[in-house]
Amino acid sequence: MLDLTKIDNTWTLFLDRDGVINHDKDNDYIRDWNEFRFYDTTLEAMAIIEKHFGRIVVTTNQKGVGKGLMSVADLDNIHANMLSLIQENGGRIDKVYYCSDLSDDSVNRKPNPGMAHQAKADFAEVDLSKSIIVGNRISDMGFGRNAGIYTVFVATTHPETPFPDPLIDLCFDDLLAFAKALT
Repeated sequence: MLDLTKIDNTWTLFLDRDGVINHDKDNDYIRDWNEFRFYDTTLEAMAIIEKHFGRIVVTTNQKGVGKGLMSVADLDNIHANMLSLIQENGGRIDKVYYCSDLSDDSVNRKPNPGMAHQAKADFAEVDLSKSIIVGNRISDMGFGRNAGIYTVFVATTHPETPFPDPLIDLCFDDLLAFAKALT
């Protein structure tokens, strides 16, 4: 059972991007910085979260790159701007991992755990048994289970998702509600 009162700077937070940090596009991709829109409460949430986790990383599936709808440079620009604004507002993301593979059986494509293993390889202190994924899709929850990390579902884009669910440890309305539960 996930007890949020036990979270300290030895824990790692994995965040999905679209639908958690920023507004998702229905059946489409955020293709450039002009299309990226933070949720109104994201920057406040990130400033709270920053105080509670030793590592904070984003793990995001980005098939739009693999499909040629956007370039790696477009994606890098989105992430550079996102990280800059989060930092300017008192938050932090240590690294962004993305999977542009088109094949659902790619080791790095959620729900497969490859991006968690990349983070563990990059940051030796990451302990997957002391990690949480916050996501808005069941594939994020599957990623958590497959990586051996706790799962937090935010009901921003799929409020109809039933809870309790065997893949979901905790459920919140959005990232800010999760952040406030840490305090």
